[in-house]
Amino acid sequence: MATGPRPAAFGGRLLLTHLPKALFVAPAAWAAARIHREPYRAPTPRRLTASFAVPVVAQLLNMTVQWEELAAEGLLPSNAVLVVGCVAGYAGDRLQDEA
Repeated sequence: MATGPRPAAFGGRLLLTHLPKALFVAPAAWAAARIHREPYRAPTPRRLTASFAVPVVAQLLNMTVQWEELAAEGLLPSNAVLVVGCVAGYAGDRLQDEA
């Protein structure tokens, strides 16, 4: 999969980098939301903060470590995947509470 021009193409980067990231960010956000204890879970801003904190801190750490190699074409999709994964994890937590 990583031969020739494939990783340089958008589809190759999406398949090899961003899709697996979304598959790991969503469960991380879900687990962070599930660990948040009950008296503090009820207010939505606190619950959102608890759910999004772990993936956002991991993204910031990753950006800090790779600061010299950052490019807009890699940073924007990466942050979009972060948001999609966080929202999916938060939605999974909310759906589990309603069930």
